[in-house]
This record gives sequence, structure tokens and C-alpha cells, in this order.
Amino acid sequence: MSAPLAVGAAVTAASLCCFGCGSSVTGSAATTAAPVPRVSGFGSNWTTYHGNAEATGVEAGQTRLRPSRRAWTSPTLDGQLYGEPLVADGRVIAATENDTVYAMAADSGRILWSRHLAKPMPSRDLPCGDISPEVGITGTPVIDLKRDEIFVDADTLVSGPSASGGVEASHRLFGLNLFTGKVELDERAMPNAGEDQLAQLQRPGLALDHGLVVIAYGQNTGDCPGPNGPAHGYVVSIPEQGGSLHYFQIGSGRDRGAVWMGGSAPVVDPHGNVYVASADGYDLGAGQPYDDSDAVLELSPTMHLKSIFYPKDWQKLSADDLDLGTGDPVLVDGFVLQVGKTDIAYLLRQGHLGGEDGEVASLSVCSGDPDGGHAVKGSIVYIPCPNGVTAIKVLTKAPHLKPLWTDNDGAAGAPIIADGLVWTIGGDDAVHGLNPANGREVVSIPFGAFANHFPTPSVGDGLLLLPGTNQVFAFKGPAGLPPPPPAPTAR
Repeated sequence: MSAPLAVGAAVTAASLCCFGCGSSVTGSAATTAAPVPRVSGFGSNWTTYHGNAEATGVEAGQTRLRPSRRAWTSPTLDGQLYGEPLVADGRVIAATENDTVYAMAADSGRILWSRHLAKPMPSRDLPCGDISPEVGITGTPVIDLKRDEIFVDADTLVSGPSASGGVEASHRLFGLNLFTGKVELDERAMPNAGEDQLAQLQRPGLALDHGLVVIAYGQNTGDCPGPNGPAHGYVVSIPEQGGSLHYFQIGSGRDRGAVWMGGSAPVVDPHGNVYVASADGYDLGAGQPYDDSDAVLELSPTMHLKSIFYPKDWQKLSADDLDLGTGDPVLVDGFVLQVGKTDIAYLLRQGHLGGEDGEVASLSVCSGDPDGGHAVKGSIVYIPCPNGVTAIKVLTKAPHLKPLWTDNDGAAGAPIIADGLVWTIGGDDAVHGLNPANGREVVSIPFGAFANHFPTPSVGDGLLLLPGTNQVFAFKGPAGLPPPPPAPTAR
């Protein structure tokens, strides 16, 4: 296994740090615990992709959603929605591809504030990709309730031509006040390591880890290098208050090695270790050193590699575009579960991922390419297989993996769990509630078209929230609408 490629160029006024550089870390992480969604007076908050640091997708409160009725539909926003709606202190947060963040009242959908952060990248100026007509904020934001701050990564158009005469892109990390939208942080969010940011897409959701914001990057759809340089996979951590940037680079050769995970966020365990899955690397050919692609990686908060797993046929996966990292690693009962394009679920030991061919068990689980975040409750994992959400049970003893059921009705979006059901968005512009015991549909709610390739619902303040193309759709349960948003809390 090769060390990650890195350079020590400065990114901010503070020093840049990376694993393998030999430089010291100048910014220390805060000692606060990993964020756990606090419960509001009416229901649970939902402050990160799939609800919590471990991305389990389980709603933290006891929200009743059945029978569901339309509560409100937001005004048309200024761009497409690719992230999951978030909820904090009676406010629904959504971010658009036009680099705009909105805060809406959970009781009505009324816009409380909006903040346009920068000019997004016109899709026509990118070397490849499938988001159009502009690429701005794609990954789901994350909210730190201790700071009352929303963090987003924005792809922005840099004014002025590059050295080759074309446009330049820059990824920036913004922190916004939850109650006013005031910009409290603006930091460059990618390492200055010779990468062409025109080719870099920030698809996964953002995560928080002991005072750090964790951001993952990879190539636009098509895996193309940019006109001005390569594009590899990266996992980055930046202090919430700004400062030193830490990173881990995936992939070698001219490009590839993305971390995209179908939009799901890096998973943070209670000790602060970060788990991500990488996609295929460049086809290096026989006899070339391994490059950390098509892997599950365990990283420290400051992006040091702690353990790794990759299949024995990693060269074939890279050569044939068979990403392992189409979804997020799932932490369950001391194990890590990962499924990729080969439809094989690999079970690994948490904290000791096993290296090459080091899985504890494996099982064929899907018919096609599963994309997006999983849901997990107890020892059962719900996988967004394209032929329908599939449930498997993780056992502590052999055979370790037991298939339970597959919903074959086309409900295949990244699932969450709330009100005793598994909720998933299907290709029929509806959200479906499945019985977790057998996968049978209990309820189906049409809501409108969506642009998001890997849509996933959220639940907060008593509402079921769904991302449409450029609107948020909210459904209420029998308790009705939540109260008006409370006044801002003092820090």
C-alpha cells in the first residue's frame, strides 16, 4: 500500500497539514464530543446527513407520521436541491446549486432568511459531469448546535481566466449563523496540491468531528481530469473556527480515486475516527503499487490513515469502473459493512479493517449498483439496492451476514427509519414507508419531481421532509404543525 500523495503548500494563512508530509499540525482540534442531535419541544432535530454522526438514518425522537398530510411546500428556491433538508430549532435548512442557503420556518415553510454566497460554476465550463445548469452546493450541509452554525461547501467560479485561458473553480467552506444567515467563516476548502478544481465535485454530505468539519471530494461524473491538472479523491478536515487544513489523498496516476458515496457523509465513530469508502482509481496496470482506491478507510480526525480494507481484485475494479465506494460504510456491532458496484457486501472489523482481502465475511446482496446512505437499527442494515431496499442482519458469529428481505417495487432511495417504518424515495416521485420486518409497503405519498440522483428524506420537528427539484415538501403527522420557530438562543 502506498502512502497518500501530498504536498505541503499553504492553503490559508495558517499552515496546511497532510498525512505523509512530515509537517506538524499547527491547529489543534477542540475536545468537544461528536455532535448528537438534541431533541426539540415538538420533535427531533436533524442536523447532518442521515441524522447523526454515525449516519444511521434513525430519527431520534418519537415522531408519529401516520396518517400523513401535506403540511406545506416551500417557495421555489433559486437552484436545484441535491442535499438532504436539515432541521434545527424550528428551522428547515436547504442549500441550492446556485450557492444559496435558505432557512425556512418549520411550521409554515416561510423563508426566514436566505444567503447567496458566491457565483456557482456554470456546468458548460466543467470538463464533465451530470449536474446542470450550474454546480454550487451539492453535498448536504451540517449544523453545529453548540455554535448555532451551518457549514456548507460551495463550488464557486473564480473571476479571471486560468493560466490556460479558461475559467477557474474554487471550493470554499462557509459557516453561517443559524438564526441570521450571517457569514461567520469563509475558508478555502481544498488543498493546493496541483489539483484542478474544475474537475472536483463535493458530493458527500459534510460531517463534524471534535470541532472539525470533515469534507470529502472526488471527480465529476465521467471521472475526467481537468484541463489544468489531475483530480483525485480527498478527505479534508478544517477547524470550525478556521485555520489549518488537514487532508488525505486517494488515488495516483493522472486522476481518480473519488470519495462520493452516493451523497452520504463521512461516518464518525464515538472516538472521532472517520470512515469513508473510495471509488475506483486510474487503471494502473499489473505490477503497479496499490493507491488507496476502491477501499474502506479509517482516518483520524486529522486525516492520518489508521486502517484500510480493499478487495483482492482491486486492479480489476479500477480497470472496469466498479467502485467499492458507492455508499457509506455502516458501523454495526463492532463491524463495518460496505457494498459497492459488484453487489457484494463486505463485513470488516471496526478499528482493524483487514488490509487486502481482509474481510470477515461477504455476501451478494443487490441486483445492480447500490447508491447512497444506508440505514441501520440494531443489527439490521437497510441497503438502497436499485431493485429495492434490501435488509440484512449482521451476526456476531459465522456466517455473520443473513439476508432478510428485498422490496421489489422500485422503492430504492437511501432509506431512513422513523415512526416504525423504513422510508425511501422511489423513482415514481413518491416516498414509501416499508414495514421493517418484511419490506412490505405500508404507505406511499406522492410529492413531486426531484433532481437529486440519490434522494433521501429527513424527519424533524414532527415533519417528514422531502427534497424536490427546487422546493422542499413537508408532511405532518396526527399531531399537526410544530410551533413557530423559537427565538435565537444565546451562545
